Amino acid sequence: MPEEIVDFTQTKLDEWASTTEWAGKYTITVSAMGEGEAATQLLTDVEAGADVYGFAQDQLARLVAAGALSAPGGVFLDNVTNNNDSGSIAAATLDSKVYAYPETSDNGFFLYYDKSVVTDPSTLEGILDQCAAGGKQFYMDIQSGWYNVAFFFATGAQCYYDYDTEGAVTGATCDYSGAAGLKALKAMRDMAANKAFSQSTEADAALFDPNGGTAGAIVSGTWDSSTVSELLGDNYGACKLPTFTVDGETFQMSGFGGFKLVGVKPQTDSDKLTFCHAIADYLTGEEVQLARFEANGWGPSNKNAQQNDKVKSDIALAAVADQLQYCEAQGQYPNAYWDLTKAFGTDINSGKYKDASDEELTAGLKDLEDAIKAAK
Repeated sequence: MPEEIVDFTQTKLDEWASTTEWAGKYTITVSAMGEGEAATQLLTDVEAGADVYGFAQDQLARLVAAGALSAPGGVFLDNVTNNNDSGSIAAATLDSKVYAYPETSDNGFFLYYDKSVVTDPSTLEGILDQCAAGGKQFYMDIQSGWYNVAFFFATGAQCYYDYDTEGAVTGATCDYSGAAGLKALKAMRDMAANKAFSQSTEADAALFDPNGGTAGAIVSGTWDSSTVSELLGDNYGACKLPTFTVDGETFQMSGFGGFKLVGVKPQTDSDKLTFCHAIADYLTGEEVQLARFEANGWGPSNKNAQQNDKVKSDIALAAVADQLQYCEAQGQYPNAYWDLTKAFGTDINSGKYKDASDEELTAGLKDLEDAIKAAK
């Protein structure tokens, strides 16, 4: 578990374990490990790894391929499929089989906006017009393969990688040079050419400062919620990403969805295996998800927890929850992918494609697609 929830998790598990049929039979020790490091550390030595562990959803395929996950069954599986939102269940599923327990549903990007500038955040075109009218800017990072999939995935384009158990790329699917990718590029090109658009930076949240800030709207995530809400006060707004229209067709902006999952390592002792699944089930249940939200601000994947008044009153969490229904769970991508998509987004921002024909745009997309497929 991440360092910030180790004490919380240990306390909760100690309280819970004392009330179970396994009381006094097993000792539970919670250790710190970032979700992003789980697969790398566990696959070094699966047998010596943690019995129950948290991990980011982009590591699921590697963990399954390495035999490092015992899939939930029976009542545990029922709890996963009946109690969590569809996005988090999809993130825990591979080849139609659920392998892990959803823990959060809160990592992705959405729209923050100043309600005194943007009164209708439903369309990209409207946001740009309203920002221009208010002398403000709309900020988004299209020089990142994490953000610019908001356009590619929206139009129906695909891009993902397959990995083996050692973490090596075994194949890639990318169809950016097709009709869907062309529409996405046209939309990004038009947005980049709009005078009310600005490329995003790390310090964007501060651009909502009433004293000289230039932002009317920003695409970001929950990590900026406290800064934005403090700066905007009563004008603080957040919602799902807008739609955009290209060649007469309207699309809902998409993106990557990020979810935290809890996995159980296979065991030879069936009693211990059941105990480990009971731990994972408890840690991802409604009660603990709500307690974790109140203690650390993690957004629940549990549907009942999401309806809690305190959770629903969190404007940023409500926005990301709404947006996640239009997103795809983020898989694992090699470093080269991020470099390639950054360079491509930089070209868009520089005006390289400003007056390009459809044929020229398609050629640029084909070059990107080929490079992505060749990336390791």
